[in-house]
Amino acid sequence: MNDDLIPAAEPAPRKRPKPGERRVQILEALATMLEQPGADRITTAALAARLEVSEAALYRHFASKAQMFEGLIDFIEQSLFTLANQIMEREADPGVQIARILGLVLQFAEKNPGMARVMVGDALVFEHDRLAVRMNQAFERLESLLRQGYKVRAEARGSQTPTVDAQTGASLATSVILGRLHRFTRTGFKRLPTEHLDATLRQLLA
Repeated sequence: MNDDLIPAAEPAPRKRPKPGERRVQILEALATMLEQPGADRITTAALAARLEVSEAALYRHFASKAQMFEGLIDFIEQSLFTLANQIMEREADPGVQIARILGLVLQFAEKNPGMARVMVGDALVFEHDRLAVRMNQAFERLESLLRQGYKVRAEARGSQTPTVDAQTGASLATSVILGRLHRFTRTGFKRLPTEHLDATLRQLLA
């Protein structure tokens, strides 16, 4: 049989993503690109190239690159505070509350290096100022949660200054989290945030 007479197979049509699926793909691609140690500012052109779409296709789902980063911050907040609030509700022991919340944040960052860069602000340096403000507010909210646990703990120990003890304890714990996340990103994700975690928690809860 003459091969010239055999019709060529048509390429399979590209599967169209479901509604909302492309947004998730864009955010996942952005987070993955942020995982490259020492990555420069990520452009929409580079992001579009990674996804094999046009920049115009990105802007059909997000009005701006800042909105894409807001999507990542949304994910960080929902992931951390949903679980942190569950810990506060389910754990009666304030020391356990504090330890589990600290572990939650550090483990989340370790599993999501690109998100860690957003959390410490490295990925936001050249972006809109409101993004850094919002991430700072998230850490203030986290510190407020920790303060509740530290205050109950101080009162149970008979402290004469439970409010001050709670403020200093929560501030120190939040500083440890930020310090470990900065070290994680500055070392190209080599020094893990959960390094000697149990011993660190014992020091913070001594």
